[in-house]
Amino acid sequence: MSSAAEEIKTTSHQLRGGIAAALADPALPRLSDDDEVLLKFHGSYQGYNRDTATARKKQKLDKEWEFMVRVKLPGGRMTPSQYLALDALADPHSNGSLRITSRQGVQFHCVRKGNLKPLIAGINAAMITTFGACGDVVRNVTCFAPARTPVNAAMETLAQALHAATLPRSTAYHEIWADGVKQDIVEEPLYKDAYLTRKFKIGIAAPDDNTIDVLTNDLGLLARVEGGGIQGYTLCLGGGFGCKHNKPETYPRMATPIAFATPDRVVEAALAVVALLRDHGDRENRQHARLKYVVEERGPEWIKAILDSYLDTPLAPPPPLPRIEVADHFCWHDQGDGLLYFGLPVTSGRIKGATRAAIRELVERFHTPLIAMPTEDLIFSDIAPEDQAAVEDVFRAHGIPLAADHAPVDLHAMSCVALPTCGKALTEGERAREPIIAAIKAEMERHGLAREKLSVRITGCPNGCSRPYTGDIGIVGRAPGMYAVYVGGDFSGTRLSYRVADKVQVDYIASFLSPFFAAFAKDRLDGEGFGDFCHRVGPLTRDTLAARGAGS
Repeated sequence: MSSAAEEIKTTSHQLRGGIAAALADPALPRLSDDDEVLLKFHGSYQGYNRDTATARKKQKLDKEWEFMVRVKLPGGRMTPSQYLALDALADPHSNGSLRITSRQGVQFHCVRKGNLKPLIAGINAAMITTFGACGDVVRNVTCFAPARTPVNAAMETLAQALHAATLPRSTAYHEIWADGVKQDIVEEPLYKDAYLTRKFKIGIAAPDDNTIDVLTNDLGLLARVEGGGIQGYTLCLGGGFGCKHNKPETYPRMATPIAFATPDRVVEAALAVVALLRDHGDRENRQHARLKYVVEERGPEWIKAILDSYLDTPLAPPPPLPRIEVADHFCWHDQGDGLLYFGLPVTSGRIKGATRAAIRELVERFHTPLIAMPTEDLIFSDIAPEDQAAVEDVFRAHGIPLAADHAPVDLHAMSCVALPTCGKALTEGERAREPIIAAIKAEMERHGLAREKLSVRITGCPNGCSRPYTGDIGIVGRAPGMYAVYVGGDFSGTRLSYRVADKVQVDYIASFLSPFFAAFAKDRLDGEGFGDFCHRVGPLTRDTLAARGAGS
């Protein structure tokens, strides 16, 4: 028996449903539940203002219905004109801000129903799309490669090729949002009539820079680099974070190396992985429908055999994974072509106020392309060396702190949006980030760790949009004002963390971590990171730390 979502998809006339009619009716404040399922494929989530919901209910008023709209940007790249177009849409159609996502997209929040169509039409007019940014299809292809090198160019080209190859072919999107010509429905060559069982994420990285957390994707493509070029890609399958508290049958998972594809075969191999989920994913239980469960339960040998069955020639077995690292992209870097790129930290990815004004001024003045970073920050590309000081002056004039103005723990923190706009949030994410990080920073300073580089990732629910289960410390929403705490991942994103507390009050998180910092400061090895320390000596609890003589 298929789930209700499967029935909605198969009877939707390729994602049309009743969306167009609902948009045309000003009396409707929201879309129906069925159309809400389909709207995700078009790049939008329907929700409501959770800050006002209780008060309005007491007044017997309807919720304040609103929408999130997500822009799909392969590799996070935007031309100057595209960024300025998105900026110009923020005030009339959303809440006056842009939000960089952990998958290199851009989101608009608090969009009212009447603004949905003009907003998405405006996005398309800038030659970018929201189609497939959400829904049971291949999502935005992540690939962070800001320098102009042959390796980066090859990865960027692959990201664009995969984006084009995995876009749904239905004409419903342009019919609804851009008044395109209605065409006869034809079969989706990749997705068929029911699309995928759940969302599908692809990431591309080289071993020397895992900023995207390649092993957290349904399909992670890890480049094998030799002699200054890419010899092929290791296909790592079954990564993903979505889970539920107290349901051990759901869990985060790192991807498993399954096969190796040469550059001329990597697109067909990736499409075969998509087809594998389409044909073998769980269509009855959406909590069990991600590729990670197929890989975990069927095993690598079965997965490799099925993958090869979609191809004319079997793929090679995977080589051992190399050492994986994360590069620093903040401040100034040689781009490799005589120009520079500049990395700007953006707190929680939220571009608003003075930050938004400074970015707009800089793009208008220097015509710099931009790259949305998978850490929710921003890269400015193609800057002439003689403009270096002038670029910094723009930010200083607007009072925008640069990387050197941040402590490392602040610089490398991430947080999801959470309340009030995310319907899945159990507690705060973005709005709790600054007080949580400030308290952790103070505790680290107390233990002599002020300049220690570690990643703290805060999320309002266990779905893990800020990737809390890798990195050094994960702070995962558990209930209003309470979080589960994880340690033991690593800064390079190659290992899952483990839970050390189930429910910690938000104001107590830094104090709870204090014995961990004390033990780290006392017993770490030379060059050892915090997550690596916790992994080496773990599993840690406050009791075991007390037994080790760690102070608080």
